[in-house]
Formats: sequence, structure tokens, C-alpha cells
Amino acid sequence: MEIFQEVINSLAQPVTLLYMILGVAAGMIVGALPGLTATMAIAVMLPFTFSMAADTALITLGGIYIGAIFGGCIAAILINTPGTPSSIATTFDGYPLTQQGKPDQALITAAVSSGIGGVIGGIALLFLTPLLAALALQFGPPEFFWIAFLGLTMVATLSAGSLLKGLLGGTVGLLLSVVGIAPIGGSSRFTFGYSPLQAGFELIVMLIAFFCIPQVIKMIKNQSDSTEQVQSFQSQKGVKSYVFKQVITRPFLILRSAVIGIIVGIIPGAGGNVASLLSYDATYRLSKDQSKFGKGDIRGVSASETANNAEVGGSLVPLLALGIPGAPPAAVLIGALLMQGIQPGPDLFASDARLIYTFIAAFIIANVVMLVLAIFGSKYIGQVINIPMYYLAPAIVFLTIIGSYAIRNNFVDVVTLIIFGLIGYIMLERGFKPAPIVLGLILGPIAEEGLSQSLLMSEGFFSLLGLFLTRPITILLMIFCLLSLLSPFAGKLLKKTQS
Repeated sequence: MEIFQEVINSLAQPVTLLYMILGVAAGMIVGALPGLTATMAIAVMLPFTFSMAADTALITLGGIYIGAIFGGCIAAILINTPGTPSSIATTFDGYPLTQQGKPDQALITAAVSSGIGGVIGGIALLFLTPLLAALALQFGPPEFFWIAFLGLTMVATLSAGSLLKGLLGGTVGLLLSVVGIAPIGGSSRFTFGYSPLQAGFELIVMLIAFFCIPQVIKMIKNQSDSTEQVQSFQSQKGVKSYVFKQVITRPFLILRSAVIGIIVGIIPGAGGNVASLLSYDATYRLSKDQSKFGKGDIRGVSASETANNAEVGGSLVPLLALGIPGAPPAAVLIGALLMQGIQPGPDLFASDARLIYTFIAAFIIANVVMLVLAIFGSKYIGQVINIPMYYLAPAIVFLTIIGSYAIRNNFVDVVTLIIFGLIGYIMLERGFKPAPIVLGLILGPIAEEGLSQSLLMSEGFFSLLGLFLTRPITILLMIFCLLSLLSPFAGKLLKKTQS
């Protein structure tokens, strides 16, 4: 009861509510711009939340996350270009509706479905996270080693499209994570006598370097003078009531899509694009009338947007309970927690219960805020798509440099940003996604500490083997790791047998 009262008091602060609304609005604007992802938006703004209180910082970044995932559907519907990867399936029926002169119908359908899906995802976050955290309290060093390893294998498998490139990207992240002082023993590693490297690479700087700089370079490289422009349009009367009726009278579609989104979100590395595509496919296959799909059916828009917004809540479940992000934007939120001196994981509910429940409650409220802003503001936000790239790119680069320098007031961080940003772009051009690299950076220390402590607990090789093979949770995690590594080969084999 005391925690409940503290949560209410925190959310009742005008400054907190203001930052929540601004975060959602800013996220929607960034998400509507093709090429600017939710991950990039959070990474750019992360350094500027350092001076905020912990709950305000998390609520602001959570609002950006929620707004950006929805914002991606605006470009998908108006110009057939997903603003974020999670809105790929929205183009299938969203843009045909625009071609038919019904862009407002598609946007309001996306808004209502996104709001409902986001709230359901928030409720799942509220109830599933404590359960998973309670289970994780039984974890010891061997379990933490394998849970970190599981996160690495799943991201490597799912996020890059190539098992080899995913594993190599994760390995690069692991190598970068060991630079500096060893957590056990205190020896200096891979610093080459350069004292600033003894503290290791600043996580926030590396997040910005790998997620933002390559994307900006890619945007500049791929810009075209013939980009499609968004035309202003007038909302038709009765559209809002019509859409509400169409969405509310299909509760099974909404619930099914939300459940798919939550499950996919909990799986580390899958992401909103997988959730929306799976939901769209399920809705198509289970529909009696399939003839309208791909031609402007609001069921397709509703399925996609419900799932990718419910996925946001799902992706935060393993983040808060285990310290393993379910999606790249959630990986950046780990940086926010660490920057505030908070270690995500099973002990979080014991040490910072008020903060976490405040964040979860604000997450649900932010989805309602997003619903209202989306219904009444989507057509105006869509106009930001017309901003020329020669204005947008320099502004983003300026914010990334200022943000990187502001973390420690250290020019070395700016140099690190530029060097690894260029390296990240080169790797991106060769098919290496940033998610496995960053996850290697985040999960590497957890895996190293778990393995080191397991070695200290053991009395030799066979004793260490006993720790891994006689503990039920450890055995289960090892099986999950093996299944994760074998899943791409099983998928290819299944495709061959079907063809």
C-alpha cells in the first residue's frame, strides 16, 4: 500500500507528466521519419536525461519508445515507407487505403489498435515481470552465465539473418566489453598503456556510435531528390466512430495480436517487425474473407499495429526481470538504468520497487497519451516527412556529439563516437547488425562475472562441470541455448521440405 501511494505521488508530479507527453510526442515525430528508428531516438536523447531524476528519465525514454513505434506507421501509411522496421506489415493494407483516399481511416485504425495493444502489453509487463524476477532470484553465478549466453545466442540468431554474422557481431561486442579493469582480480586489459581506457568504453557512447552514426551516414548516402511528399488532407466525418466500431467488434483479433506481440517481445532479439509480420499472417490465415487483404483492409492494419505496440511491453519483461533486453530499444534503456546507478535484474524489485512500479504505471498511461495524440495529431505529424535531409542529418549529428561529450565532459568519448560510428557503418554495409554488438557489450560483463564466480565456487574442472550439470535451471538454460543455435538450421530444413 505504501508503494502504491509513492507511485501515485510520483506520477502526480506536473514535471513527470510533462516529460511523458513530450517524450511520446517526440517519439512519434522521430518514428514518422523514415530511417530514424526508435532505438536511434532513445540513444540520441539518453545523455540528456542524465540530470533528471531516475523515474523521470525512464518515463521520458519509455514515452519516446512508445511514440516512435507508433510513429513508424505514419510514414508506412502515407508514403508506403515504414518509419521503423516494426511497421513493415502496416504498409500491406495501410498504403492501399491512402491510395483509395482514406488515409485518415488507416491512421485512426493504427492509433486505436496501437493504444489498445500498448495498454495490454503494459498490463503483461505489470504481472509477468515480478513472476519472472521471483524465479530469477533462485539464480546463482552459473545461471547468470547461461542466461547471458542465451541472450547472445538468440540475438545472434534472430537479428542479423545470418547465424555466422550474428555470432561474429556478438563476439566483437564481447571483445569490446573486456577492455579496462577486470571485475575480478583488478588487472588492466587491452588498454595498451592508455590510461583513459582503464575505465573501459562508455556504454552510452557505444550505443550512440553503433545505432545512430551508421544510420545517419546511410540516410545521407541513400537520399534522393525524388522522395515522395506527404500531402495535407481533411479528415472525413464519422471516421473515428466507424473505426472504433470496427476495432472494438473484433476483440479476438486484438487479443490474439497482442498476445503474439507480447510473446515475441519476451524473446530476446525478435523485435516488433517479427511481431507485426506474425500477427498479420495469423490474421490473414484465420480470416474467412481473405480477398481484401493487401488491398486496404483495416484488419491488416489493426493486426500489425496491435502486435508491434504490445511487443514494446513484452520486450521490457526480460529487461527488468533478468537484465536482458528483448529488443534493441530495450538494450538502450539498460544504458539509462545503468547511468542512474540501477542494475537491472531480479534484485531490482527488492532494491527499487517504487521506481519500477512507477515506470510500469507510467508506461500504461503513456500508451493512453499516445492514443489521444495519435488520433488528433497523426495527419500533422505526417508533415515532418517533408523535412529535407540536409537539415535533418546535421541536427542529429550535432545532438549525438553534444550528448556524448556531456556524459563525462571528456573529448575522448567524442573521438570514440566517431571511430566506432565509422566502424559500425562499415560493418552495417557488410551485413553486420548493431544489435548483437551492443548486446555483447551489455551481456559480456554479466557472462564474465558469472563464469568467474562459478570458477571460484568450484574446486576444479569436474566440480565446475557439476555446477553446470546438476542444477535444473542451468540444464534448462543450456537446452534453450542449444535450441536457439539450431533454430536457423531447422528453419532452413523446414523450408526445403515444404518446397
